[in-house]
Amino acid sequence: MSIKMKELPELERPYEKLELYGEKVLSNAELLAIIIKTGNKEESSLQLAQRILNLDDSKTGDLDFLQNVSIEELMKIKGIGKVKALQLKAVCELAIRMSRPSNYKKLFIKSTKDVAKLLMNEMRFQKKEIVKIIILNSENEIIAIKDLSMGIEKFVSIGVKSILSEPIKLEAPKFVLVHNHPSGNPTPSDVDIEFTELLLKACKIVGIHLVDHVIIGDLKYKTVLEEVELKKEEQKQKL
Repeated sequence: MSIKMKELPELERPYEKLELYGEKVLSNAELLAIIIKTGNKEESSLQLAQRILNLDDSKTGDLDFLQNVSIEELMKIKGIGKVKALQLKAVCELAIRMSRPSNYKKLFIKSTKDVAKLLMNEMRFQKKEIVKIIILNSENEIIAIKDLSMGIEKFVSIGVKSILSEPIKLEAPKFVLVHNHPSGNPTPSDVDIEFTELLLKACKIVGIHLVDHVIIGDLKYKTVLEEVELKKEEQKQKL
């Protein structure tokens, strides 16, 4: 049996609770209920919110799964129409954008960890490979972050020339290449390693330094340069 929101005690209603006690005391379901606003004849917005949370197969209680839930999946829940589904996806994208630093031009890249911290939330949920380039000055301060390609099958399809053209245009001496693995596993593939070797050779010719090539997974990351060095050591040992 559906319990209408107005039938709940006033201090148990999400809007009233937020107003009186602040947003931090609200549960995930209560926050979602505020976003979707209304329920249907059978269920309140709070009950619909719980149905949305039940889409999380991991049952961890985290909201990360919402990044990967499609509009169509949300609309399969009775009472979640297109408008509500679009509102939820818009909020998810806002959360990603709010996690970005407001001014990256005073940030420095000192390690692979710095790269992961900067781009993890933005790239870890992508269902296709995206490629970004972080362009640096001589002090490793970020000059610009640019998207090289979005939604490609394999990052290597963008080519060495397209990558190097960006730091060349800005007359920058250094850059970091970043791409994601939609599988969530950031382990470099043989293709990742071979392409990075090719890119390093091209960088040497044009006099630009590849500081790092980072692969973003699901809360995990790897540097391809480490694998390139391991490969070199193995080849030396065979000689």
